[in-house]
Amino acid sequence: MMTAKLFEAALGITSPWHINGVDFDVAKKSLTLNVDFVAGSRFGAPDVDGAYPAHDTVTKRYRHLNFFQHECYLVVRVPRVRLPDAGIRQVEPDWAGRLAGFTLLFEALIMSMCREMTFAAVSRLVGLSWHQVTAICKRYVELGLQHADFSEVKRLAADETSKARGHDYITLVADADKRRVLFVTEGKDAETIKAFAADFAAHGGDPAAVESISIDMSPAFIKGVTHYLPSARITFDKFHVIAHASTAVDKTRRIEQKTDSSIKGLRWKLLRDRANLTADARADLDAFVAQVATKRTARAWLYKEQLREIMERKQVNVVRTMLTQWASNVMRSKVEPMKVVAKMIRAHLDGIVAWTQTRQTNGFLEALNGLFQSAKRRARGFTRFTTIRTVIFLIAGKLEGTQGYQFAAPADGTKEWVNTRTGGVETLPKGIEPGWNYNPGKSREQALNADLAAKEQTMRQALSAPL
Repeated sequence: MMTAKLFEAALGITSPWHINGVDFDVAKKSLTLNVDFVAGSRFGAPDVDGAYPAHDTVTKRYRHLNFFQHECYLVVRVPRVRLPDAGIRQVEPDWAGRLAGFTLLFEALIMSMCREMTFAAVSRLVGLSWHQVTAICKRYVELGLQHADFSEVKRLAADETSKARGHDYITLVADADKRRVLFVTEGKDAETIKAFAADFAAHGGDPAAVESISIDMSPAFIKGVTHYLPSARITFDKFHVIAHASTAVDKTRRIEQKTDSSIKGLRWKLLRDRANLTADARADLDAFVAQVATKRTARAWLYKEQLREIMERKQVNVVRTMLTQWASNVMRSKVEPMKVVAKMIRAHLDGIVAWTQTRQTNGFLEALNGLFQSAKRRARGFTRFTTIRTVIFLIAGKLEGTQGYQFAAPADGTKEWVNTRTGGVETLPKGIEPGWNYNPGKSREQALNADLAAKEQTMRQALSAPL
């Protein structure tokens, strides 16, 4: 009896629930707690007013958080109640998870760990199969997306990432303001934007009300946005433009160094920001650029820096004029790789100029791509699209809170409940019946949350920091 009371206190079990048996298997290092309810107790049912006595019971087994490093299982006699319409409804305990066989807190632990670790690593730590861990996370993602509301989303960012080696891609679309992934699909053509627009509308969003979208200069993306997001102003952010210019500098260097050995060894000095170079490296770069009259690579570098300075300005008309003049100057030069950049700027001038007003970027999606690619390497590669989709939403879907799983009681106010056995009065959240109160093993939950918070913060800072 004393042991049962001890575990009831540790897990937060109150009337009408109680532990009527404890089994400990030394060989298997497992703890089994038999949970029952007081005879004559009444229970409520979702969407049905009132409380009703048990009609019959079924036995359920739930995996719970480990108890002192031992696997813990709850074997619960779960009641079924007869409703006024003569229907029979099984009572779902507040601690039951979304998949059969697990408590809610155990599933929450799995998902928190999977945000930081591979599915394989989590499965080894908790003693579940890879498929069980994956199923919990997929269920969480699907429930979260069912409740997702996109009605307030007005600014988007889209980018692609590689699914596997070669040209196998997936496209991600995100809320540019809240930095959360909204949609993941295979491919990177105009049809991906069409699929997003349909999904966006299904979640309360209005494709015609999207004000802007940041994308790369893919003709397929441009075509898709034009057709399916007709009011969205296309933005090509500064970082993509400068990246093309940097590539042109490197191409010019590789061509010129075939006949000029003095250029060898300058690659990283040419590609890195001058401000980030050491004093000696800056001196070497400045000495090289001073040869602009004779070195095409030096001219390419100066064109890139001029472009960077133009893109920092905020006056739309000034930027448009300066970009037009810059492109003309480049086209009159003999720096062939940079001419490709000039033609690109002429072809996409409106979208590039839009950056000066929107300052909208999909840089955070590129940061997410880096995290995802790192996760793939640690997991020796994900191959199935459904698994990739689950991982991305776990990392950056921001499906917490009311979307999917509840990690705390809903903020609906409180009520007083009188324990008829002891006369004690408890204050409970409305809608929560006495007993576990969303809180089996409160101390354990707090300890786990504290342990995971530092790891999770590192990832979140990477996604939320200004870019």
